[in-house]
Amino acid sequence: MSNPDSILEIIEDFGHEKVAVIYRPSPPSPTPDKLLIDGLGYHPPMNPRTYVEDGIRVDQDVAVKMRDGTIIYVDVYRPDGAESLYNLPTILAWCFFGKRPGDSPKTWQAFGVPPETFSKMARFEGPDPAYWCKKGYAVVNADSRGAGHSEGNLVIWGPQDGQDGADTVDWIAGQVWSNGKVGMFGNSGLAMVQWWIAAEQPAGLACIAPWEGLSDIYREFVTENGIPCPGFVNFVMGAQSGPGYIEDVVGMLKEYPMWNAYWESKVPNFAKIRIPAYITGSWSHLHLNGSVRGFRKIRSPKKWLRIHREFEWPDTYAWWNQQDLKLFYDRYLKGVRNGWELTPRVRLEIMDAFEYDFQINRPEKEFPLARTQYRKLYLDASGAQPSGDAATQEGAPGSTADLSLTGGSLSWDSVPAESQVSYDAREGLTTFDITFTEDIELTGFWKAHLWVEADGHDEMDLFLTIQKLDQNGNFLPTSVLDEPHPGAWGRLRVSHRGLDEEASTDYQPIHSHRVEERLKPGEIVLVQIAFFPYGRIWHKGEKLRLQIAGRYFREGWFEPFSWDTDNKGKHVMHTGGKYDSFLQIPVVPPRYKAGDYIYR
Repeated sequence: MSNPDSILEIIEDFGHEKVAVIYRPSPPSPTPDKLLIDGLGYHPPMNPRTYVEDGIRVDQDVAVKMRDGTIIYVDVYRPDGAESLYNLPTILAWCFFGKRPGDSPKTWQAFGVPPETFSKMARFEGPDPAYWCKKGYAVVNADSRGAGHSEGNLVIWGPQDGQDGADTVDWIAGQVWSNGKVGMFGNSGLAMVQWWIAAEQPAGLACIAPWEGLSDIYREFVTENGIPCPGFVNFVMGAQSGPGYIEDVVGMLKEYPMWNAYWESKVPNFAKIRIPAYITGSWSHLHLNGSVRGFRKIRSPKKWLRIHREFEWPDTYAWWNQQDLKLFYDRYLKGVRNGWELTPRVRLEIMDAFEYDFQINRPEKEFPLARTQYRKLYLDASGAQPSGDAATQEGAPGSTADLSLTGGSLSWDSVPAESQVSYDAREGLTTFDITFTEDIELTGFWKAHLWVEADGHDEMDLFLTIQKLDQNGNFLPTSVLDEPHPGAWGRLRVSHRGLDEEASTDYQPIHSHRVEERLKPGEIVLVQIAFFPYGRIWHKGEKLRLQIAGRYFREGWFEPFSWDTDNKGKHVMHTGGKYDSFLQIPVVPPRYKAGDYIYR
């Protein structure tokens, strides 16, 4: 089938609403010099065959029929040998990234992972057959519908992936070489799809391991709380190809910028997930909200969460984490009673500075932590001057000097006097600091409660960051892939400020995105902005800084993040008096404290 050359709209029924879904033409499979990430989106020519390599039997480009007759293609890896070819538990890796990137003419390697750590059999962000087959497992790498040579149109996560994945689980469980039990594994796209497949409850699916994956395509992928972010989406989707059309989620955002049944279909039905799950997330990456939401909402009585500082790829392929995952799979795919149930339900790395963590894999029983004390740090703009801005503050002595090092303050006590600070909406920023007089751990959900005004425009895109500074005011970042991380972040398009009251909690506001509320001249509105969860310790004498701007600060990072911001004129932050702007922080007290002895 030749690639179509025009946009296609298909009316799809989402139960209570019909929506025209946009599909764009699929480009030809990218040539080696145009691959965005080594292997991401690479689909080698069809080559059905069986061969043995490194003691592993490979059945390549095997056809699997879906319930509607569509054919998808998978690669099956099994340990070779008469006795080891049968009664195998299986790990399924499902996505549209390309099931065999090792065939790419380019070097196949993931950032942060030393060369030769995994074999060319491993798919991007998936399990390595060269490891798992030698541990007595089969591995199935699938190209989802519309990806590579699999038939149909490529759908970007959602119910179709769930149904097709469930059909593939059933197919695996019925193979002569299978023991009838299937698990799933993968990062990012390979993690996200597990939510939908598990929600279908296929009989053969015994457990899942979504190691970092979004769970709300609208709020976490195509927008961030209403701010469109097509750069990363196009980066991920730009290299995908197949025989049909590709669902155009960026086009859908332009056509349907507010929440509707289509976007609702892109949120998994977590309540239907009842099987064991081993979930991970990183304090430092965009998948964290999805990972934490999945952990909290699935109905499985057997679920585990591990949150770490590192980027997902080195975390995945580290030997100690591979061994940990093997214990999980041995328990639920092989039935080995190895004590896995004694694994703490939650394990947290509490970050400090640079590559140093204050604690590693600290055992906890739940997340957020039951002993959390939510405290308010009130913003005080009196005396504040935005970086690089010569504006005069009301409620403070006037000045036309560039006071780029002078920011506002944060206080444990409410601020009686009203004041305000403004900054250029496109280029400026403002900060609010507090110096801690004793060690303090802040782990969990953060939120900002701010009174804001747009001077010269009817919209505001706000980018908030939490940073740590040393006693001399120097920035103390954490390190991710040896790069300084800018800090915990929260974002909001102010016209999307309306809350989903049913879903929101006091510590985590969730926006409905159903109504657009543009700002009127001189209008001061209250916004509540959730940060990604964060876990870090501040030592005595160190500062916490809240940075507010109309843009994101990160230079030199390999992922091409970009946002279609709508900022003009000035942003105004109001504080004090009736404008009780504050940052709510999750204070985690020590488990035990006596005199100078502290146990966390």
